Amino acid sequence: MIKIHINGKAYDVVEGITVMQAATMAGYKIPSLCYHPKLSLYGGCRVCIVEIEGMKNFVASCAHPVSKGMKIYTNTEAIRKARKEIVELILDNHPQDCNICKRNGICELQNLARVAGLEERAFEGERKHYEKDNASPCIANNQEKCVLCGRCVRVCSEVQNMNAIDFAGRGINTKVSPAFGQSFKDSVCSTCGQCVNVCPTATLMEHGYIEEAFAVLNDKSKIKIAQIAPSVRVAIGEYFGIKPGKNWEKETAAALRKLGFDYVFDTQFAADLTIVEEASEFLERLKTGGVFPMITSCSSAWMKAMEQFYPDLIPNVSTCRSPMSMLSSVTKTYFAEKIGADPKNMVNIAFMCCVAKKYEAQRPELMIDGMQMTDYALTTRELGWMLKSAGINLTELKGEEFDSPLGMSSGAGTIFGATGGVMEAALRTAYELATEKTLGDIDIQAARGLQGIKEGKIDVAGTEIRFAAAHGLGNASKLLSEVRKDKNKYHFIEIMACPGGCVGGGGQPYAGLGSEPFDPNLLKLRAQALYDSDKGKMIRKSHENPDIKKLYDEFLGKPLSEKSHKLLHTHYKQHFPKGITTKAGKK
Repeated sequence: MIKIHINGKAYDVVEGITVMQAATMAGYKIPSLCYHPKLSLYGGCRVCIVEIEGMKNFVASCAHPVSKGMKIYTNTEAIRKARKEIVELILDNHPQDCNICKRNGICELQNLARVAGLEERAFEGERKHYEKDNASPCIANNQEKCVLCGRCVRVCSEVQNMNAIDFAGRGINTKVSPAFGQSFKDSVCSTCGQCVNVCPTATLMEHGYIEEAFAVLNDKSKIKIAQIAPSVRVAIGEYFGIKPGKNWEKETAAALRKLGFDYVFDTQFAADLTIVEEASEFLERLKTGGVFPMITSCSSAWMKAMEQFYPDLIPNVSTCRSPMSMLSSVTKTYFAEKIGADPKNMVNIAFMCCVAKKYEAQRPELMIDGMQMTDYALTTRELGWMLKSAGINLTELKGEEFDSPLGMSSGAGTIFGATGGVMEAALRTAYELATEKTLGDIDIQAARGLQGIKEGKIDVAGTEIRFAAAHGLGNASKLLSEVRKDKNKYHFIEIMACPGGCVGGGGQPYAGLGSEPFDPNLLKLRAQALYDSDKGKMIRKSHENPDIKKLYDEFLGKPLSEKSHKLLHTHYKQHFPKGITTKAGKK
C-alpha cells in the first residue's frame, strides 16, 4: 500500500494500480470513452485526463500508474476546460442526428457530452463521410459515427480471438474495417456481436428487422408465430429499467400476444428436443465408435467460426440444428399439419439473445423443401424497442402461458442460456437413456460457473465420460488447441461463442452507460435466474417432457429417424469468405 492524494485528500491504495482505478476507489468517477475494464489499455481518446502535481502535461488516468506521494487533481478548471475541448473535437466529426439515432438516450458519447458540460457545438465544418455497410444480415457498420475508441478491435482480438476488424487508413481517413476494406458480410467475422456490445455509439449495430416484423404483424393473411430464447426472458426486464436476475417468461409471452402474434411458442421446448437428439447422437457415437470428442452446435457464431478456422473438426461437430432452427422446422411441418395451414402462409419470428442467429436463419443448409424455416431473427434489444414502440410496458402485464403443443419445457431446456447449460442438460438425458437408471444429483456443478474453460467427468454405464465447456471464442480457441493435440482427452465439448454463454449474447440489452457489457456480476444474475427456474420446475430432464414424447409418437417416430434427420439435423462445410485464399491456393 502507498499513500497518494486525490483532490487534496489522502488515500491508501495498492501500488501499481492506475490513477483511474485509484480515483474510482476514492469515489471519483473520471469520464472515459476508449477505456474498458475487460480490454487492454489504449489511452487514445484522452477524455480521462487528470492533472498530476509536478508533471508538465495532463496524463490519461486509465493508463498511468500511481506512485508514492502522487498528488492527483481530477476536476480543476484547466482539466474541465481541456476535457470539454476534447469532447467538442470528437463531436465536430460526428453526425448531428441524435434525435433519430438508435442509441439516443443510451449513447456513451451523448452522456459524455452532458458530463463535460457541452451546451452547443463549438465547431462547424467538413467531417468524415463513409458509405454505410448494411450488407451483412447481422451487423451494420456506420463509420461516420465511429469515435476510433478501438474497443471493437480489442474485443474481437483479445476476447474473441477472431481479429476480424482493425484500424485502416491514416489520419483523418482512419476507420475500423474488416481486412481489405471488405463488408462484414464477406469477412471472417463470426457475427458474434460482441463488437456491438462494446461500441459506445451507434457505429456498430445489429442489422435490424423491426420494420419487417411490424409489417408481418399487420398482414392479416399471415399466421404470425413468435419464439423466445431462454436468455431473452432473463434480460428483457433490464430494457425497462429493472435490475437483472428475474425471469420475465410469462410476461414476455403476454407482451408478444399484445404485439399481434397468433401463437407464442417457447424455444426451450426445442432445447429439450435438441437434447434428445444430441444425447442420442452422442450415445450412437459411443456405441459405433464414432468421432470424438463430439462438439455442440447450438451457437451460430461458433458454427461460422468453425467452418472458417476449424474445418478439420467438422466431423466432430454434432449435426443437430440449434433449438431456434428446430422449433422453426417443427412449426412449419408438424404444427402446420395440426392446424391445417399452408406453411407458406406462416411466418416464424425468433427473438434471440444473439446477433449471429440472423445469419443462421438465412443459412441455405437449413432450408426444407426450398423454404426458409426461420423468417426473421431479432435480438433482445429489438424486442425491447418493439414493445416500447407499441406502448407495451412489460412490467405492467399479467403473465400468460406459452401456446401448446410447442410451449412446454423442462428445466434442462431452461439452462441452455448459461454457459455449460447445454452440457448439463445433455448429460442428464444421456445418462438415463444409456443406463435406464435415475441420475441421482442432476445439478452438475462442474459444468457451471464463469471459468473460461470448465472440465468434469461422469460415469455413464461403466464408461467415464470426460467433458469440457468453453464460453467466448478466445477460450474456445484454447480448448480446441488442446483437442487438436489429443483428440482422446474429452468425449463431449460444449462451445458458446459469447462470454457467459447466451446470457452474454451480442444482442442482449446494453449493460448501462460506461459499464461493462459482459460484467461477471451481470452474467451471474442472468444465469442464476435460469438455474432458479430450472429448480422450480416439476420436470427437469428433456426426455421426460410429455410434449416431446408426443411429438415423437405423432410425427417424428424416434430420435435420429429419417424424418428427424431431415427436419432437425444439418451439415457443415469448409467455408472461406469472399476474397480469402488458403495457403494451398483454394478459394
